[in-house]
Amino acid sequence: MKMSFTIIVSLLIIGVLGGILSGLMGVGGGVIMIPLLVFILGFSQHEAQGTSLAVLAIPVTFIAAYNYYSEGYINWKFALIISIGFVVGGFFGSKLAISINQNMLKKIFGVILLIAAIKMFLGK
Repeated sequence: MKMSFTIIVSLLIIGVLGGILSGLMGVGGGVIMIPLLVFILGFSQHEAQGTSLAVLAIPVTFIAAYNYYSEGYINWKFALIISIGFVVGGFFGSKLAISINQNMLKKIFGVILLIAAIKMFLGK
């Protein structure tokens, strides 16, 4: 894909939307960036997921997390334990995702988003 002005603007808009929602509600990568990369820019599901993970590296998340930390909203003990599991799960999950057909991966992704949306909407 050639890096045209339109592509650059689209990527910046996707980044801003993902960043706003990440800072506002703790979501952004999977929920916002992946669908936009697939539907607007025509990325494959694998490309969108890989790109989303690359974006959410430490410098991006650090700034948002710092704002929550400065207000006392981070439980560091829990975050450390979750991060250990996240690293292990991320390694094995990415290995598995790479081996799954793109159409099936899109369906799995969609079902997970749908279940989460229903649970959030109907939950207390």
